[in-house]
Amino acid sequence: MTRSRATMVGFVAVLLWSLLALLTVGSEPTPPLLLNAICFSIGGTLGLIWTAASGGLRQLRNVSWRVYAFGTVGLFGYHALYFSALRLAPAAEAGLIAYLWPLLIVLFSGLLPGEQLRPGHLIGAFLGFSGAALIIAGGGGGFQTQYLPGYGLALLCALTWSGYSVLSRKVGDAPTASVAVFCVATAVASWILHLAVEDTVWPQGALGWASTIGLGLGPVGLAFYVWDIGVKQGDIQMLGTSSYAAPLLSTLILVGAGIAAPSWGLAIAAALITGGAVLAARASLSS
Repeated sequence: MTRSRATMVGFVAVLLWSLLALLTVGSEPTPPLLLNAICFSIGGTLGLIWTAASGGLRQLRNVSWRVYAFGTVGLFGYHALYFSALRLAPAAEAGLIAYLWPLLIVLFSGLLPGEQLRPGHLIGAFLGFSGAALIIAGGGGGFQTQYLPGYGLALLCALTWSGYSVLSRKVGDAPTASVAVFCVATAVASWILHLAVEDTVWPQGALGWASTIGLGLGPVGLAFYVWDIGVKQGDIQMLGTSSYAAPLLSTLILVGAGIAAPSWGLAIAAALITGGAVLAARASLSS
């Protein structure tokens, strides 16, 4: 697979993650660990079915336990933190902090062997982050001290996913099929911890179950497999910067659903995100 094609495959994850906040809100009041358990059970099962159908089960035997541990910690940590943050703090402010991860990916990736952080990447990341911040924080009342636990979890969420994505290059020889094992292991850990520390509150009604199943199929399912291909074989800096499209697309979905109203702020944010992506793309092409 070519570098450019792998980058496009990775961007499919960004499209799926644009549904993450909406579906997470729709899954309320299911607690974070139970939501983690249900979603990863779905995503892991689908991954194993795909791996078996493609004849890839044998290659999983050659994967180091360290790789499985690394992937499980990354997926479990990010989503447990994300779901908890959105339960403990307003989605707008918590989402703003959590969406520091694309910027951190661009910056951290400059430390990888064979990668070079150019001024265009930095400027593009800054513009993209500005657009994301305008979308997520627009019209909000600002941060409030009672939500500091949620804000702290959102920051850890950003650090976890950016670190996981960049360090995935260190395990680049692990097959993408191994992500299915990450998902299953994450589901098992989530079930155990849920039973130990949470009260069981299942998704409520058709909307709750549809949101939860949708999470398992898309943002917490297929997204991991295509993202794994993108960060290992594609342009990780471009993927990090283009990830700012997720909050933009998420807002457009909310507008289409009648939950949010269109505004000039949305148009300005779209211009910032598009301009940032173009600058980053030019920087990558010139490398």
